[in-house]
Amino acid sequence: MTAEKHVSRMNGIDLEVLKATIGAIQKDPALAACRFRARNAWLGGTRNCSTISGFHGAGQEMVHAEPFLLNADEPAVLAGGDKAANPVEHLLNALAGCITTSMVAHAAVHGISIDELESELEGDIDLRGFLGLDPAVPKGYTNIRVKFRVKTAPENLALLKELAAFSPVYNTLVQGAKVEIDIEAC
Repeated sequence: MTAEKHVSRMNGIDLEVLKATIGAIQKDPALAACRFRARNAWLGGTRNCSTISGFHGAGQEMVHAEPFLLNADEPAVLAGGDKAANPVEHLLNALAGCITTSMVAHAAVHGISIDELESELEGDIDLRGFLGLDPAVPKGYTNIRVKFRVKTAPENLALLKELAAFSPVYNTLVQGAKVEIDIEAC
């Protein structure tokens, strides 16, 4: 008779917490509804800073121990001070972080061990769209390429590519999301 080994952590993911969250949502699907928020303030020129203090999830308000500050700027060629990543670089960072987290967490639930994982992303933008020089040119990315290097058993690679598709940021980019803009006087 062999004892079954109990794994509570894989890939740095606390499986007990993740499975408890999954179980709670299965019992009460309303707990899955989340609302994430960010506040942004213009700092002059092309600089601005977003503050992320908390979100609504699991049926309650969640407040971060300390707010997260995300600075943005533009490179000198776009009249910026080049003091922070620009917003389209932040988008690549968000995509990389979200795919990585999704892949690692789902792999852990599937019992797939990942020893190392890194990615490189690049995207193509034609500035004529952003600068208003040609209305036929898209204003944002037309193509984004993501390349992962993963240290794991070779037979896991195909499944990891499938698990990457669970990323909410990836899905937002691929499927699109309705964005409403409201402007009011202050």
